Amino acid sequence: MPGLAVLPTLCARAASCRGGRGEGAWHASYWLPRASIAAPIGCPGLPAVLRRKWRVGGGRWAAETLNGAGPGMEAAAAGRQRALLRQVLGWRLAAAVAWSVLLLPVCTAAFVLLSGIQPLRPLRWLSDSFDDLYTSHVIFCILLMSVVVLVISVFNVEFYAVVPSIPCSRLALIGKIIHPQQVIHSVAHAIMGMLVAWCAAVMTKGRFQFLAVPCTISESLNDAVPQMCLNEYHLFFLLSGAFMGYCYSLLYLINNMNYLAFPIIQQYKYLRFRRSLPLLVKHSCVESLYSVRNFCVAYYFFGYIPKMWISTTMDLRIDSKLHPLDTLSGLLDLSLFYHVWLCGVFLLVTWYIAWLFFKIYATETHHFPVQPTFAEETDQCLPKILNSNPPLIIKFLALQDLMLLSQYSPVRRQEVFSLSQPGGHPHNWTAISRECLSLLTDLTQRLIAQQEAAAANGRAKQQVGEMKVSPQTPGAVVAEDIPFQLQRSNVIPRAAMSSLAKSSLMPLKASPGSDIGSPFSSPALNCKAGILDLSSPWHGSVQSPLVMRRGPKLWTSGSGLQMNGSHRESFPVLSVARVGSEAVQPSFIYTWLQNKQEQIKNFLSRRVLIMYFFSKHPEASIQAVFSDAQMHIWALEGLSHLVAASFTEDQFGVVQTTLPAILNTLLTLQEVVDRHFKLPHVSSKPPRSSGSLVDTSYKTLRFALRASLKTALYRITTVFGEHLNAVQVSTEHKKRLQQFLEYKE
Repeated sequence: MPGLAVLPTLCARAASCRGGRGEGAWHASYWLPRASIAAPIGCPGLPAVLRRKWRVGGGRWAAETLNGAGPGMEAAAAGRQRALLRQVLGWRLAAAVAWSVLLLPVCTAAFVLLSGIQPLRPLRWLSDSFDDLYTSHVIFCILLMSVVVLVISVFNVEFYAVVPSIPCSRLALIGKIIHPQQVIHSVAHAIMGMLVAWCAAVMTKGRFQFLAVPCTISESLNDAVPQMCLNEYHLFFLLSGAFMGYCYSLLYLINNMNYLAFPIIQQYKYLRFRRSLPLLVKHSCVESLYSVRNFCVAYYFFGYIPKMWISTTMDLRIDSKLHPLDTLSGLLDLSLFYHVWLCGVFLLVTWYIAWLFFKIYATETHHFPVQPTFAEETDQCLPKILNSNPPLIIKFLALQDLMLLSQYSPVRRQEVFSLSQPGGHPHNWTAISRECLSLLTDLTQRLIAQQEAAAANGRAKQQVGEMKVSPQTPGAVVAEDIPFQLQRSNVIPRAAMSSLAKSSLMPLKASPGSDIGSPFSSPALNCKAGILDLSSPWHGSVQSPLVMRRGPKLWTSGSGLQMNGSHRESFPVLSVARVGSEAVQPSFIYTWLQNKQEQIKNFLSRRVLIMYFFSKHPEASIQAVFSDAQMHIWALEGLSHLVAASFTEDQFGVVQTTLPAILNTLLTLQEVVDRHFKLPHVSSKPPRSSGSLVDTSYKTLRFALRASLKTALYRITTVFGEHLNAVQVSTEHKKRLQQFLEYKE
């Protein structure tokens, strides 16, 4: 790291500026300046920028540099993440594009063979088809199609996602469709589809090959003048290709085809491609059939517009002898319908092959070393990647690798349980377990918030009339929920709180049903500050003593006034930021605006058309909550397998220190998940798999999470057995553990 490399030199220069005195000027272990040492303002050895930063920051610039807070370190970290992403995905993209281009001649040969089908003369059909494959126009079309496949692959890389984007309402879906990025995606695919249709028309030959064809306008032989007329069949081909390209882009968005679903069972790439190839061909045939049908309907109503515009622009005549295609008799041409459908199948197969190869290569497992062999590999180690903020696909691959090593690699598990030399600290296990617990705790907090919102909506529907919001002092700060395992540096320390705030919050400690240190309790309670809401749906409704009486999260305005836009109920709020300050009543104008807002909302909610676009679909909202649950499933499996393996493989007992926190997190999450499946509009059974090419596994992630969570708890209790009775957990969690030990859960 460049920041660490320059620190020793700067330390030496700073020491020399102080007359060579090294008495406590720099910390011997961490190269950090002590707070009691004054900044060397007059030191000529330090750069001017560092002297200014030392003077302003009170000697803390070295700590900021070590923590990566400086802009130079942030840029360097971003550069390393981009380099890691190129290293992991670069060869995968190149391999996917190479295989797509290599299979393009095979797809082209199949298209040429089927486009010139002659079932009554099979020998001539085969000979003519093979002769056409060596012509110059077919070779040129293959080269042009290779460029198209390359562009499609670039769009696959730019628009992929490991967490699906699930619109919860029809208005959100419309917003996604008209988003500028999606518009660019659709326009580019329409142009690429037109190029593919032009190649298909050229390779089909016959009446589809050229846009302008010679014709005679006059019916008299003496007055006949050869002119160029518009070939509507060729135009029909080009417009159908553009229409299919746009439909592909639209379905790509609606069906979340940019979502990279990681396979549950690891298979060879060839086996995955062979298994998906029949589905790919079937899906392309069916989708092309529907696209041709829809295009024929659109061309029947609007086909004259592009036809007249092109004929006028290119000065091409309309041959009156030919039947126009924007009529029923013109569209009932089976030969035209077959060739356009075959063109659509050719387009979709080539594009879906590129998409399939990218999915196969991008979701392939990647091996991250647990311990670096060289100093340059530190940023590529599994613990470092898990605790950093890499691109999401790198985070997913790292968690997938953690899950695999925890099950099938005893050698790498020993590296996880090993101690650092020198020092003897379990840095690897600490980093891995901390990140896994953080992921699971974040999911717990998210589910709690979702359940509170659902309960609050139920109460709001039962309320009659308007109830005013209790005022709160301006500038008051309400602490957000923070996992109890991870006390970040931004959490307010207890020593920093005034004695007045501590004394005012003492009754919270004795409140029945609360438990300091639980992820259900407010972290402000852990810091002896927070919100107490007696009307919360969690008050008295949860059996576990770890569940804290929580208040619904309130909206925060710029003035610091906390209010809830959907609840008109008074909430007793305890604030620590400004204790003893007087409450400020809302002004008349503010109250009038709030009443008008509620009246407008009630008026719009009675309009069916507006509610059709604005109403949220319950199933989509639930799927959005669990959209990234694959990370939590891998964290569950990896953590539980490591804990189970530590019973016999952990020689230093590093797992024992975090075993209570792991059990508390898992049991708390299971309680929250069980409550989630008891909510209304929540299905308790997963839907049946469609068996199509479009992956819909993200719709069943919550069921997979519930199964993985129960399996993880059984895995730990089966291995440890009665030894878990010695683990310090709450009374309620001990009862739950006993049910797992007795296989009654």
